[in-house]
Amino acid sequence: MLLMEGETRIPSGCAIVGLISRKGRMIPGDTAVKAIAVMHDRSNGLGGGFAGYGIYPQYKDLYAFHIFYYNQKAKEQTEEFLNSHFDIECLNNIEIRRLPNIIDEPVIMRYFVAPAQLKLKSSQLDEREFVARCVIRINSEIDGAYVFSSGKNMGVFKAVGYPEDVGEFYRLEEYQGYSWTAHGRYPTNTPGWWGGAHPFGLLDYTIVHNGEISSYDANRRFLEMYGYRCKLLTDTEVITYIFDYLNRRSGLPLEEISNIVCARFWDEIDRMPEEERRKHEAYRSVYSSLLINGPFSIILGFSGGIMALNDRLKLRSMVAAEKDDMVYVASEECAIREICPSPDRVWSPRGGEPVIARLEEGGRN
Repeated sequence: MLLMEGETRIPSGCAIVGLISRKGRMIPGDTAVKAIAVMHDRSNGLGGGFAGYGIYPQYKDLYAFHIFYYNQKAKEQTEEFLNSHFDIECLNNIEIRRLPNIIDEPVIMRYFVAPAQLKLKSSQLDEREFVARCVIRINSEIDGAYVFSSGKNMGVFKAVGYPEDVGEFYRLEEYQGYSWTAHGRYPTNTPGWWGGAHPFGLLDYTIVHNGEISSYDANRRFLEMYGYRCKLLTDTEVITYIFDYLNRRSGLPLEEISNIVCARFWDEIDRMPEEERRKHEAYRSVYSSLLINGPFSIILGFSGGIMALNDRLKLRSMVAAEKDDMVYVASEECAIREICPSPDRVWSPRGGEPVIARLEEGGRN
């Protein structure tokens, strides 16, 4: 029997794209849309999204909250909370273009905020921890509200639909950023809904993800000991919190974090020189619950850069390329060549080998 699109499960589905100008040149949002659209068949219309960095230079010192509201009560409760914890510099509806393929959208609002100084001081927290806790509190305690983007000078745009339609819906051609990530979703274990689309974000950390991780419960239980609340029942949310915990809260560099979430096999560790062996033994012992098991390829977006990473066995495809100051990563080479026909270099990273690209000194941030 011939199966049509959407009538069969594709275990290796989902498409991811990331691109950055290391010199901080501004790239229109529809560049990322063009790249992800080439991989249309990796999605099934149940989720698409983008994250852009450097897109709000006029408000670069403020946190940009993008929020979905599913009812008026949720909006009222959230705005009461925001007014009591933050100074709101500006708020508006995020501009959209209505399309027949994007339906049942919630109210989508944007707030540029700074922590209220008295609240921040009384909390005895640093600013970013204060903001992160406020975001987690809204998402876990206010029914019908979801803060899906909360960093400075960056924003997440996501919906239920094919990614090319999501890009048109949010009018991404009107935004410019030095870095973009994109996702086309083919959900396998969770439903397609607006909050479940990728990227997932907390502060300026965003994750787009292809794959399924079997370590979800172990990862979640560890994170919840440190105040994270995993309410969306999806492994991508957990991956986002892992990077926030290890990088922001624990101060570990990304290069070392890759050795935790993609920890080396024990037989490989046993063959290492003593100093290196001790380090990797410590990672596997102290952070054993943050090892990500299962097939995956991910792209982490953060202020000033991107990082792409495969699982240790490279069970999900990922290709990287460079052209002048540009770095590209994608599920398929065709997505890169759609926006960069003649790259200087193309390679396939090994399993567990991070591809990290950062702004050069003097680039925009």
